[in-house]
Amino acid sequence: MKGKAVKTERLKAEGITAGTDIARAAELLRSGGTVAFPTETVYGLGANALDSAAVAKIFEAKERPGWDPLIVHVADAAMLNRVAAVAGDLQGQVSALADAFWPGPLTILLPRTAEVPDSVTAGRLLVGVRIPGHPVAAELIRGAGVPIAAPSANRFGRPSPTTAAHVLRDLDGRIDAILDGGQTNVGVESTVFDLAARAIYRPGAVSAAMISRVIGDAVRVVKVESKASGSTPESLPSPGMGIRHYAPSARIVLVSNQRELLDEVAKHVPAEVGVMLPDGWQAGVALTAFRWGPWHNAEVLARLLYFGFRFLDERAVKVIVCPVPQVEGPLGDAVRERLEKAARTD
Repeated sequence: MKGKAVKTERLKAEGITAGTDIARAAELLRSGGTVAFPTETVYGLGANALDSAAVAKIFEAKERPGWDPLIVHVADAAMLNRVAAVAGDLQGQVSALADAFWPGPLTILLPRTAEVPDSVTAGRLLVGVRIPGHPVAAELIRGAGVPIAAPSANRFGRPSPTTAAHVLRDLDGRIDAILDGGQTNVGVESTVFDLAARAIYRPGAVSAAMISRVIGDAVRVVKVESKASGSTPESLPSPGMGIRHYAPSARIVLVSNQRELLDEVAKHVPAEVGVMLPDGWQAGVALTAFRWGPWHNAEVLARLLYFGFRFLDERAVKVIVCPVPQVEGPLGDAVRERLEKAARTD
């Protein structure tokens, strides 16, 4: 399926036209259009979450399968109540999580209201909701006045975009507008947490331990398992749970240390292999390397992960050799999870 050809407007979230351009983006969303915009995690592709025709445009532009649900971005508690029906026994915990982590990179799966179209949740009874921490995203949602469904603004399965240029490479001519707010800060997608199940389906900057301290209960992290080849996917309980995801066009080979990296690079034609290269490491005979940053700085490694994948893809390498960081913390866990999915072949 190909996205319908449209003229993609370039709008700015910075400079003298920022206010006017954000207002224009909000108008497009209210009228059923699609707008890519920055959040603190990655760029999202937004549409009115309560308009099934608008939501369909997201799936068409991204070539995203209908079994993969979307996250809904809201501005405040009133907007949250339009999409989520929180039962009395969960209200206190939702409020505590909101106080601790919103605005910010935590998506909470909650019972949906009747206003939410089936396409947003892949037919499931829960909807993922968050209040984004990026000021441009917050202003855009408030201006639109409606909840915004917004998965990452990329072709399905590809690395998520962290700059407006990344979005345009994937979706130019497929969406109505892009609101350029510069490079995103976190660089990997939000944590997705099922409150009733006490389960994290996608790791992010908010860890299980952080959530557990707020709700006073244990939280588990669910790992995605392989399915039989050729099996038909069922609707997923959460975005980002596909077996292979976040992947560049080049094949990813994961290594543990400098020695393994050099050995792997030596197996390939120098012009056809690229390297995600931590500071102080050597690239061997590879002609193309992306300078990834300090090896023990999870924030930098997460922020530049998809940027590096796209940098190497643009240079037409066939193989990307990537060391797996062992840095502790939620972003270290998130980077490792993204790398494992990007490298999978099943």
